[in-house]
Amino acid sequence: MPKTLRVATVGTGYFSQFHYNAWQRIENVELVALCNRSVDAAAETAEKYAISSIYTDFVAMLEQEKPDLVDIITPPQTHVDFVMAAVERGIPCICQKPFTPSLTDAEALCEKVQAHNGLVVIHENFRFQPWYQEIKQLLDSGFFGTLYQATFMMRPGDGQGEDAYLARQPYFREMERFLVHETAIHWVDVFRYLLGEVQGLYADLMQRNPVIKGEDSGTVLFNFDNQVRAVFDGNRLADHAAENTRLTMGEMLIEGSAGALTLSGNGQIMLRKTGETSWIPHDYHYTTDNFGGDCVYRLQQHVVDHLLQNTAIHNRADQYLTNLKIEELIYRSAELKQRMDAY
Repeated sequence: MPKTLRVATVGTGYFSQFHYNAWQRIENVELVALCNRSVDAAAETAEKYAISSIYTDFVAMLEQEKPDLVDIITPPQTHVDFVMAAVERGIPCICQKPFTPSLTDAEALCEKVQAHNGLVVIHENFRFQPWYQEIKQLLDSGFFGTLYQATFMMRPGDGQGEDAYLARQPYFREMERFLVHETAIHWVDVFRYLLGEVQGLYADLMQRNPVIKGEDSGTVLFNFDNQVRAVFDGNRLADHAAENTRLTMGEMLIEGSAGALTLSGNGQIMLRKTGETSWIPHDYHYTTDNFGGDCVYRLQQHVVDHLLQNTAIHNRADQYLTNLKIEELIYRSAELKQRMDAY
């Protein structure tokens, strides 16, 4: 790989702003081209981020520009074609989540990617949020002793009323599968990152706001090795005490034999050793700038480091399939109202 990565992108939707902002700040990266079906939107984004070439044909962009990396920032129904166009030309790519519309589609696409020995990294960025990176270090340090359980209460507070989601991401309203497929999948990945592999689960899901098609509230109990449990308790209608309810999107509690931890909606971590009566602020570096503690930047930098320095890589498409299989188990559990084993 060259010392400077030539990056091309496709997509200019709402979330793409965080991708472009991050690419602009990463060293050893040059944004060389942008593809989008709307020329006007492409031109506006290209001007803002000093991208010299715009295209409406993705394959033509790949053939003409021959980038070192492609960032796919489009809806899931476009991903199969875009991923394969890149992989067939030997170009690594980052692909936004949801990876594909279904697990079957994802499995078939992964087989094709592997047949071409391609690299596809899913843009699952929550594990790159600075608080989860810090919590991972605390877990590895043994601070908690014997780990008992972790609970995350997701409370973004954006799902109430007849105008829910219209201002930011109106397509949420039409998703047949919403809370888990679009949002809770982040904590499936975070729990796997922090706690290991899921052994089994039980889920109870519901729809609280009748103006949307999918579920917007629910609880999932995860079982891990060594009797560790995790609870995802999600409600998109309720909020939590935070200046920006989208920063952490909720609050977390982790408990073990030697100590406990809380994560606030403002990104602050508090620690308490077993037997003590006071919570102590834990000093670590994090930012409230950009989305999720600048996790988009962290993920993209992670991929750049892998390509330029051959560092380990997280969330390859084949690794991400496990998240999608767990998602299917969650919906199946909620449908059957019974516990599901992962293996």
